[in-house]
Amino acid sequence: MAETLLFNALRAAVDEEMQRDPTVFVLGEDVGHYGGSYKVTKDLYKKYGDLRVLDTPIAENSFTGMAVGAAMTGLRPIIEGMNMGFLLLAFNQIANNAGMLRYTSGGNYKIPMVIRGPGGVGRQLGAEHSQRLEAYFQGVPGLKLVACSTPYNAKGLLKAAIRDDNPVLFFEHVLLYNLKEDLPDEEYVLPLDKAEIVQRGKDVTILTYSRMRHHCLAALKTLTQQGYNPEIIDLISLKPLDFDTIGESIAKTHKVIIVEECMRSGGIGAELTASINDRFFDELDAPVLRLASQDIPTPYNGMLENLTIVQPQQIVEAVQKMVALRV
Repeated sequence: MAETLLFNALRAAVDEEMQRDPTVFVLGEDVGHYGGSYKVTKDLYKKYGDLRVLDTPIAENSFTGMAVGAAMTGLRPIIEGMNMGFLLLAFNQIANNAGMLRYTSGGNYKIPMVIRGPGGVGRQLGAEHSQRLEAYFQGVPGLKLVACSTPYNAKGLLKAAIRDDNPVLFFEHVLLYNLKEDLPDEEYVLPLDKAEIVQRGKDVTILTYSRMRHHCLAALKTLTQQGYNPEIIDLISLKPLDFDTIGESIAKTHKVIIVEECMRSGGIGAELTASINDRFFDELDAPVLRLASQDIPTPYNGMLENLTIVQPQQIVEAVQKMVALRV
């Protein structure tokens, strides 16, 4: 076991997969000699050369289109978005090309590519650098959406995403790169489509992902002191959602709180709420409660920024409110 920062866990995953499979390569802005905006690809160009760790121009639509073509011809590209918000410039290539070509070609082409990079609300990064793209892409057919949240799952999930034959959007939170965790020395790969039960409980099911996992764990300390026993589930897979794990938890607790950093309107929580009502309505003892970001561009001002996203105290109050409901 070795203590590893999250960005180094991602780097190790990329390094191991590039060493294992010569068709894997990385491309993006400043991924080579600079080592990536958060050092996920630091010094990999020295080991694999400038063609397998390819510095691109500032042209997201162009290099994403090139990566789709490379995937069609048998390579496994890993795109790093310097900031995931910038990849909106490549929405057409991701949605109309990467997501559709396996289907529109009648299965003649596979699109084994990963699109990864920093996103989420940082600390005073401003609106354009504080985007949560999961809401933009969850409705696009043919894409898989994965959100890592710890060094352990970041490494195992990224390795799985690189090996997958479908396009995977791999969301990393800009404020989690310096998380530390002991990682196994031996190789491991985690499933892309499974949620993780972070804390078992019986009072209420809390569904969350990415940075909000840690806000929920911060709230758990207070809740435990007050005698509450929530079950916390890290969704990890945002598309497809792991309804087996979700359903088993709801059958036990009969109450659901969704905690997300995504916007309230049209976010992951909106889809999750609708799907829970479709699938598990008879198990619910109360309406699903949703905690999400406010529907405004993220302010630059630090105090205002904190007011736009869910804080641990709000999670505590939501659990208190939900558990107090009696049928």
